[in-house]
Amino acid sequence: MPKKTLFRRIAYPFQEFLRAEAFSGILLIIITLIALAWANSPWGASYVKTWNTVLTIQLGAFGLSKAAILWINDGLMAIFFFVVGLEIKRETLTGELSTFRSAAFPVMGAIGGMVVPAGIFVLFNQGLDSFDGWGIPMATDIAFAIGILSLLGPRVPLSLKLFLVAYAIVDDIGAVMVIALFYTADLNLLALWVALLVFGVLLIFNALRVRNILFYSLFGLIMWVAFLKSGVHATVAGILLAVTIPARSKISEQDFISSTDTILGELHATHAAHKPPQENFKEEDFQAAVRTIETNCEEVRSPLHRLEHALHPWVAYAIMPVFALSNAGILINSELTDGFSNPLTWGIILGLVVGKPVGIVLFTLLASVSRLARKPAAYSWTQLIGVAFLGGIGFTMAIFIANLAFVNSTYLPQAKLAILCASFAAGLLGYLLLRFGSKKETEDDV
Repeated sequence: MPKKTLFRRIAYPFQEFLRAEAFSGILLIIITLIALAWANSPWGASYVKTWNTVLTIQLGAFGLSKAAILWINDGLMAIFFFVVGLEIKRETLTGELSTFRSAAFPVMGAIGGMVVPAGIFVLFNQGLDSFDGWGIPMATDIAFAIGILSLLGPRVPLSLKLFLVAYAIVDDIGAVMVIALFYTADLNLLALWVALLVFGVLLIFNALRVRNILFYSLFGLIMWVAFLKSGVHATVAGILLAVTIPARSKISEQDFISSTDTILGELHATHAAHKPPQENFKEEDFQAAVRTIETNCEEVRSPLHRLEHALHPWVAYAIMPVFALSNAGILINSELTDGFSNPLTWGIILGLVVGKPVGIVLFTLLASVSRLARKPAAYSWTQLIGVAFLGGIGFTMAIFIANLAFVNSTYLPQAKLAILCASFAAGLLGYLLLRFGSKKETEDDV
């Protein structure tokens, strides 16, 4: 494949992803402040009541009844993880994770960014009831991190943004594995086998080159319900469904270019041959040509790219803000702040603010020294440290894991407060280091 074509396939989806994530991160900050203000206002009781309102979907004898917050955390977040799965699949096929050379550096950073924070949390909480929260500081909120990077403009080179996205995606893979393996309720083996059977059917669809998104949507919904009943968190269905979505185009790029060029050439010749164009030129022929080009455009785009393009704005601008609004509103009172010095709180804060950057930098440094991977020359180690601090912004992913670790527990509000404090501190430190560290290095270079 020509280098320019490969660059377009990698860069264009990434640039679109970056724009959506940048605005989403800023929106999440605003929504979080609204949630905190609402929960601590005179109308705070309405906050709790709103998200605990029971909603029911009934189809004949079959029905699901859940509180609104559970529909968000189990349902809407499954769509979020589905889009994450699509991004992971695209990155492994054509993006930063498609080759060992490009993937090794961010993968090592992501491993360090998961192992060290979890280790710090375990150090503080081993043997305590709060130990179940060990997965919380492993998470990175890519939307928040990209949102902060967007504030820095050209001070941040594109390759550094690529590193952030790549290690955050690997981080997401780790988070999904942790959720599936360690945050699972009592298993219903029958429901689990049904879910895995449906997954197998979807894989067969993919092997048979079935491209109709409706089939994948219907069977994906069945798989989601089966996982919901199985005890394995339903969001795992989103990731598994993404694995089965075809990433191949129906026609090749060369066929698309050739066919479209032929049609446009015929249209141009017809118009040039008739003066004015309206004479002896049928509108039906023109519309038929346009429809053919539209069909070519649909067939050259894989179902994976079409779904990611269609769903990403909904996730960035609707699902994640709704999740933040429903989960970030904690009542901050003396009882909560008095317990701020407990091992749970400091395990999360130090895990995210210290463990994340130390783990990312240490493991990437080891990869560089051992020549397993090489740091791109476009950014400095100081800038890498700044982005490593941004990895400590756990927020939505960390809150999501906290919800699983501390169901109906008094630890949950403390964990959420620690996550918010740590995310703010890590984001501020990362911003300052990139803002002023980059400027100093630029002046030194001059």
